[in-house]
Amino acid sequence: MKITALHLYPVAIADPPLRSSYGLHAPYALRTIVEIETDEGIRGCSETYGGEQPLAQLQAAREKLIGRDVFQLTSLLMEFEAQAQQETSGVEGDRSQTWHVPGENPLDRHSRTFAAIEIACLDAIGKAWNKPLCDLLGGRARSEAPFSAYLFYKHRGGGGLGEDERPDEYGEALTPEAIVRQAHQMIQKYGFREIKLKGGVLDPELEVETIRALRREFGPALPLRIDPNCAWSVETSVKVGQQLAEELSGGGYLEDPCAGLEGMAEVRKRLLADGISTPLASNVAVTSFAHIPQAWKLGAVQIVLSDPHYWGGLRAQLQLDHFCSVLGLGLSMHSNNHLGVSLMAMAHAAAACPHLNFACDTHYPWQTEQDEVVLGGRIPFHNGSVRIPEKGGLGVELDYDQLARLGERYEKLPYRKRDDEAEMRKRVDPNWRRVLPRW
Repeated sequence: MKITALHLYPVAIADPPLRSSYGLHAPYALRTIVEIETDEGIRGCSETYGGEQPLAQLQAAREKLIGRDVFQLTSLLMEFEAQAQQETSGVEGDRSQTWHVPGENPLDRHSRTFAAIEIACLDAIGKAWNKPLCDLLGGRARSEAPFSAYLFYKHRGGGGLGEDERPDEYGEALTPEAIVRQAHQMIQKYGFREIKLKGGVLDPELEVETIRALRREFGPALPLRIDPNCAWSVETSVKVGQQLAEELSGGGYLEDPCAGLEGMAEVRKRLLADGISTPLASNVAVTSFAHIPQAWKLGAVQIVLSDPHYWGGLRAQLQLDHFCSVLGLGLSMHSNNHLGVSLMAMAHAAAACPHLNFACDTHYPWQTEQDEVVLGGRIPFHNGSVRIPEKGGLGVELDYDQLARLGERYEKLPYRKRDDEAEMRKRVDPNWRRVLPRW
């Protein structure tokens, strides 16, 4: 089964004004839907980061694909790895996401591009054999992939602009009380059983009170985690870890509290000295296999937040699962703004990984039915989990009318990359810039 065409669909999806240490989300997030066509009439799809650079990288890969057997993924990976080595040899840089939002670090562009193509090929293979994608990877460890309620401090607004402005389902949330209300709405609608708060936005004392308010409201049955995206110093990280020792126990964790593996190792060391065993998680300092040995040696990270979109695809996700198991590390999954195709890729990845022991992140509740590109509408959640459909591949088909509409919106937008810092200056504070540490 050989690839005869590569179709790329850049789209823009409405996104609420969510806050993080990077700044503020713009009214639209950018995504790219990838589709391969084969000589047997079978198509496979995937979803990846959007904007000018990811699109250009996929377009440049077209000549590698046309005429290639969809089963020959290892040789394709070797080509991408050789190209990456050639282009980055002698280049100074950091593949972490300390200063880059996901999808914008040029040093992981080859793994991101390969991942998008690999998932589309696996989708086509699964459809040809009428086998769910996770079963192509060796069989599933579970038939439902668990996700967590992903809470954000946010300003008023539901995303979109002008006549396309969306209802503000969750309302402004800049206080502990508003975040608790947001959690109730999300849990009632989706049934999530774990809670994550995006921190690094307000004064740490207020964010500590937010986590405490969530614990008072929901009790220890729903594990809590907080992710300030490196906004805190080592001293602040230790202080917060001490203050939230009880609230983050029982399956919770502290994610990327400060920048760098050395800083996180120092936080871990000081907390352990106080008898606090709260695990530290990362998807900022640890974003590639090369990071893991140092993170493990330093004791800086106890939970790796994987992401098949930039780790190199679904087979790399399985390798990471095994690697973490050998080293005694926990495994979860990072999320970016995404639609149903990406959500299903994450679900199949989670289903295939036997050692994934924390519910995955997902931004899916922040997107709307109006923007879904999956034929038939939004992917349903059951008690906070996504069920693996008994269909071939990812189990979804593309809605081409929707792709056309979202593509027209993309063409009208004045920006071609995510820039949370610029949006923050535009809408909140004209003098704002990202500073690490902020507290």
